[in-house]
Amino acid sequence: MRVIAIVNQKGGCGKTTTTVNLAGALAEEGHRVLVVDMDPQAHATLALGLEPDDLEANLYEVLVEPTGAGRLDSIIIDVSESIDIAPSSIVLSALEQKLASERHDARTERLSAAIEALPPLYDFVLIDCPPNVGLLTFNALRAAGEVIIPLETSFFAIDGVQKLLETIGLLSERIGHKLHVRVLPTLYDGRTRYARNTLGEIRELFKELCFDSVIRLNVKLREAAKHGVPISRFAPTAIGALDYASVAMELAAAPPEVLATIPTERRGAPDAIGAPREVVVRFKDAAAGDVRIAGDFNGWVPDRGVRSLIASEGQTRVWTKVLTLEPGTYQYRYVVDGEWREDPANPQSAPGPTGQPNSILHVR
Repeated sequence: MRVIAIVNQKGGCGKTTTTVNLAGALAEEGHRVLVVDMDPQAHATLALGLEPDDLEANLYEVLVEPTGAGRLDSIIIDVSESIDIAPSSIVLSALEQKLASERHDARTERLSAAIEALPPLYDFVLIDCPPNVGLLTFNALRAAGEVIIPLETSFFAIDGVQKLLETIGLLSERIGHKLHVRVLPTLYDGRTRYARNTLGEIRELFKELCFDSVIRLNVKLREAAKHGVPISRFAPTAIGALDYASVAMELAAAPPEVLATIPTERRGAPDAIGAPREVVVRFKDAAAGDVRIAGDFNGWVPDRGVRSLIASEGQTRVWTKVLTLEPGTYQYRYVVDGEWREDPANPQSAPGPTGQPNSILHVR
């Protein structure tokens, strides 16, 4: 069970949107997901079709009890076939004052103890955090093994995330609990040069911490929240649904333990036999700012172990990707400014795990 906290002290960056729609995308891939709404505003609860004031119990009843006493499964609500939620309410904002007299460890480990006591029903637990780094967020970070930081593609948002990363690092040292952090660019408008340049700065600054997927501006995401369902069920062909499907694929394909063990050199597909050889593929686009390649040859980690060259042909930029592959058949896709795409120069394709086609590469 992977426990992931969705954290950023800045409001309006897409924390709840990411929590709910990533849950929907993971559920579409066949995973069972629990959403834990740790924000007293209860927006994740609302976005999954529940009215907080109508519920008999919420996370406050669990976390206000001494460690281990509150049973999280007693408040969990089944909101769809593969998504459950531990709902929130405004009363959760009183928790910090209620527990003020208790020692720090007793206050910050309550959610962790509650999640550990759950039966093994879930593949993913996604924790939606409030827009601050207080008791509720500390509980989420203590319970999680991974952190996703939604980051609006703007300069001031970058500065805030750098400070948040410092806070998470200090917390990890204090509690002796390693957190695997990844940054997810959100609210991206690729039509503007400012957004494209900012995305490039984000990738340069955070490097391997940054998702290759990007969440583009899409009004359908707001409409889905208003209707109380993830976008994967409200508008499955909208760009918001495709973007979160890409994040889910990237997340599921590369958990922390896999990222730590995938070798830099190319690994062949199961049917690959024979001596490795260099394979060159090219992508041309006049408007693209960043192009990477991912496939079953590198664990779907974009550009991992790939030699990349950039040149120009007139006004068109050309990305050359040099792969070292054994003979066999491989599936791959390009990641263009955070958007997963087929190879436009390759007519051969096959359905991928998210329903989108992958390009096929035959090495002989």
